[in-house]
Amino acid sequence: MDLLLRGANTYVAGGFVAADLLIRDGIIAQIGQGVSAPDAQIIDLTGKYIFPGLVDVHVHLREPGFSYKETVSSGSSAAAASGYTDVFAMPNLNPVPDSREHLDAECAIIQKDAVIRVHPYATITVGEQGQTLSDMRAMDAAAAFSDDGRGVQSEGMMREAMQTAKALGKLIAAHCEDNSLLNGGCIHQGDYAAAHGFPGICSESEYKPIIRDLALAKETGCRYHVCHVSAKESVAAIRQAKKDGVDVTCETCPHYLVLDDSMLIDDGRFKMNPPIRSTADRAALIEGIKDGTIEIIATDHAPHSAEEKSKGLRGSLMGITGLETAFPILYTELVLKGVISLEKLVALMSDNPAQRFGLDRGIVEGKQANLAVFDLDSEYTIDPAQFISHGHATPFEGRKVKGKCVMTFCGGRRVYG
Repeated sequence: MDLLLRGANTYVAGGFVAADLLIRDGIIAQIGQGVSAPDAQIIDLTGKYIFPGLVDVHVHLREPGFSYKETVSSGSSAAAASGYTDVFAMPNLNPVPDSREHLDAECAIIQKDAVIRVHPYATITVGEQGQTLSDMRAMDAAAAFSDDGRGVQSEGMMREAMQTAKALGKLIAAHCEDNSLLNGGCIHQGDYAAAHGFPGICSESEYKPIIRDLALAKETGCRYHVCHVSAKESVAAIRQAKKDGVDVTCETCPHYLVLDDSMLIDDGRFKMNPPIRSTADRAALIEGIKDGTIEIIATDHAPHSAEEKSKGLRGSLMGITGLETAFPILYTELVLKGVISLEKLVALMSDNPAQRFGLDRGIVEGKQANLAVFDLDSEYTIDPAQFISHGHATPFEGRKVKGKCVMTFCGGRRVYG
């Protein structure tokens, strides 16, 4: 049956227009005012907003290997309920997708259980151990290559990986972390750590390998993407590399844009890697999204069990759940407070990641319906007990926000709402 979405503010070509949207056989058949479709089911969306489906290039779905934390089914369902139609699944799994056989096993789960489109990463190195290059040439199904969760410590190994990725036309998405500079840290090496006696993680552990990789990307011509940028020095280095012609993009996450280490409490839901950093780092990240240095906001959705997150800042595992809080937190804290426009936020969460990672997207006549409907006036309090994700650890628990997804279409199918 045809479906007519009536009266919404629809995101078309980078801006919002008041328009009806007709979906026929999963395809956007018509966009405009006063669309007539006598046999269509009509849904009145007056006052609502239609976005292109959100795209998250950095999630951990934990399957295979860690299904007690999350599954492809639960994680993709949480994503659908949050307006996402595409997520990119990180490879720190068991077995890790470092060979065709292992990647095929993950793809089989995705094919069977995913509610939306899940694009798997393959690893850069065997077992994410940093010693031997993975079988990159055999893994055509990989969306890109990453050793996320671990930094590639060897410059030579990263150069070889970039050369191979370049030859394959694939992208390297790097978790940048110098293990020699970690020193057992659990949070940012800043005022909170000093005042409360916590071992700190220095910003150099992030920006030093980024600077190394930017030089390698320039040398090899590899398409390079930096994961979860958190430090002001990282932003500055990437900004300069862009000016120098390096083919680099980067992402940051909602928690780095909204929180800083003055807001920490000794609770595992505030522990992630990289850590929440200083007010100056936060300000640099916001400037980075404003000036285009940072083109993508990803969640780094990294669910753990309640037990694993119950041991405070010292003992808890690193990682928080992020899919179900991302848009409302950013809309409330950045758009409603005048930091960026709604159009800019949609570009950061949909247009830009889709373009960088090769997705054919947009709300365009003749294309599949991949879109999300949001009620921006809906106000509610973030309650992890209501999450679809198995992970409930979020630093935004109890926050009052606006902006709720009410419907999601993926591949022309209604997958939520």
